[in-house]
Amino acid sequence: MRYDPELYRKIVGDEVIAEIYRKSRKIYSKYILNVNSTYQGGGVAEMLSSLVPLMNNTGLDVDWRILHGNPDFFTVTKKFHNALQGAEINLTDLKKNLYVKTNEDFSIYTHIKHDAVIIHDPQPLPLIIFYKKRQPWIWRCHIDLTAPNPDVWNYLKTFILRYDVVIISDKEYRHNDLPVEQRVIMPAIDPLSPKNMELPENTIQKYLKKFDIPMDKPIITQISRFDPWKDPEGVIDIFKKVKEEVDTRLVLCGNMATDDPEGYKIYRKVEQKAKSLIEKGDVILITSENNILVNVLQRVSSVIIQKSIREGFGLTVTEALWKGTPVVASNIGGIKLQIKDGINGFLLDPHDIDGFAKRVIQILKDKELAARIGSKGKESVRKNFLITRLLIQYLDLLREVLS
Repeated sequence: MRYDPELYRKIVGDEVIAEIYRKSRKIYSKYILNVNSTYQGGGVAEMLSSLVPLMNNTGLDVDWRILHGNPDFFTVTKKFHNALQGAEINLTDLKKNLYVKTNEDFSIYTHIKHDAVIIHDPQPLPLIIFYKKRQPWIWRCHIDLTAPNPDVWNYLKTFILRYDVVIISDKEYRHNDLPVEQRVIMPAIDPLSPKNMELPENTIQKYLKKFDIPMDKPIITQISRFDPWKDPEGVIDIFKKVKEEVDTRLVLCGNMATDDPEGYKIYRKVEQKAKSLIEKGDVILITSENNILVNVLQRVSSVIIQKSIREGFGLTVTEALWKGTPVVASNIGGIKLQIKDGINGFLLDPHDIDGFAKRVIQILKDKELAARIGSKGKESVRKNFLITRLLIQYLDLLREVLS
């Protein structure tokens, strides 16, 4: 059975597995519901695809349902997402009505008779107002809430105040004006998932060939949605500076999440900016939703970049660290919880193009440095950012709210 906790023993040890079963006994057969807005694309869906079956295999009964919405709804919720990270928004009644009406429609054919409900991110947040509250409701926000747009924040608090607990990824996302318990639980990766499991060499070569990725020179990669907050255009600027000193190739690989209508627009801007480099084969753009490909790229790259301007946590950083690949990333959000600068990776101001390029060049030229920080990166993930730790923290929280 793929999601049997026993399979993780060799990675995390006996004590962790025993702790999972020990904590599960307190809430056997409790009926838990997760709701988010997409089954694939993005870190939330990825975590749930492992966490939900793992929780079921520890003795709970856990459901996962997807909020249905039309393109207009996801355009609005993307604006809310951006505004929660500080962007401006024209918060009209039309946007509010569409947002709430979509949740109301979903509630009509979604019966909630569970012992606890976990709502992920802003899209399904208003669901709580359409049910008679008979159980604890938890809002899990995966977004960087450091400096949200005040209009959107005040509007969304209309719904958040009804929740029993809010889960955030970093203590810096806490808000004193929110009189609801705010619990920090950092995200995690599944080391046995297709994106993170060990791969045989023939599989690696097969995927490199399939996606036409030559290995005649070192590869620099950023893996993330084509999103302004991930700043793929800034990555192009970094690459141009690196290219002046080291002959290398850049791969930008990003999926197009179904709840992110901005993706194709940003992709076209990046394509236009890198047009001459793409024609030379120095820049490769990929939009495939393929976890094995991501796994391969994170293993064969000489450096992984994550030049986010805002980042709730940054699971692509976690994934790369787990592969033992050196990471150069922005010193923001959840990224700085994962990397200690100069120890298991490098952190820089997200606007420091020269600094990013300098660190990338340093890693490309110093293979001993690359091996050292790569090794420390993998160990830091093993200790702190695997799905078994996340499972234990969810079990603790559920035991508390259900008691």
